[in-house]
Amino acid sequence: MQRLPKGVYSPEFRDEAVRLHLENKLTITEIANRLSLPKGTLKNWVAAARQGKLGEVGKSQKPLSDLELELTRLKRELAEVKMERDLLKKCTAYFVRTSA
Repeated sequence: MQRLPKGVYSPEFRDEAVRLHLENKLTITEIANRLSLPKGTLKNWVAAARQGKLGEVGKSQKPLSDLELELTRLKRELAEVKMERDLLKKCTAYFVRTSA
């Protein structure tokens, strides 16, 4: 399976994701699935928030140009579509076998 391209997240998105875990007591896995982001990333954000350093997360990243942002979005979308296609192929093969 192909890896998804690295995501770039806004500080507001990070704050909201961490708030869901700390205030609503949802599990990291559940939040990561709902927001379509890696569990490890969310776990790092929660750890940084507990240390009071969530605002510093992502500051070392260089700002991306509009072209780079569009390319990243398209790569992520392509990877998701490929995963969906592969899943549909497997489901089709399964149903063909069971119905015959």
